[in-house]
Amino acid sequence: MAEPREDTGHTWLDDLQGISLGVFLAGLGLHLLTTVGLITGQTAGVAVIASYLTGYSFGLMFFLINLPFYLLAWRRLGVEFTLKSLASVTALSLLTEVIPHGMVFEYLDTALGAIAFGALTGLGLLALFRHNGSLGGLGVVALLIQDSTGFRAGWVQLIFDALVFGIAFLIFPIWVVGYSLLGAVVLNLIIAINHRRDRYVAT
Repeated sequence: MAEPREDTGHTWLDDLQGISLGVFLAGLGLHLLTTVGLITGQTAGVAVIASYLTGYSFGLMFFLINLPFYLLAWRRLGVEFTLKSLASVTALSLLTEVIPHGMVFEYLDTALGAIAFGALTGLGLLALFRHNGSLGGLGVVALLIQDSTGFRAGWVQLIFDALVFGIAFLIFPIWVVGYSLLGAVVLNLIIAINHRRDRYVAT
């Protein structure tokens, strides 16, 4: 049986299931998002926009955009966090290629898709953060800012999302951006309200 680590009390099996669940929930959320033709913020949002504009898959764009952030994570947040984030991003990139072949909707309401995306992906990110991982990109920067200044990671991501959606208004119809913003707000409120290091006390 794996021994729990002193920092969190988690065994490697705990981390494996937690990170796997986080990636799976995020993958489901992103599938709902792209099914209704919406975008999101953060690094995933940049990847979604790049995918729509270039015709390349989200998985490929998401993997490539995240590459520069691993160096920052390695230097400032440690080897463990970096490797877990790299594994999570790689797994999510592959999962987003697989899920559409096994989950097809005849109809999905746009607002419901946006809210479900925000809820599922927000919970997925919480699971990853709880097990010292992330989906790379802005999540790395947001966690670094929170750990060094106390400014909540969710608020950092919400500010970045405002910039992404400001650009999206120039590219996409206003209704697409409006519904997309709804999903992003749900996601970031989940992170901002629930992700607090002082609540993560292992028992």
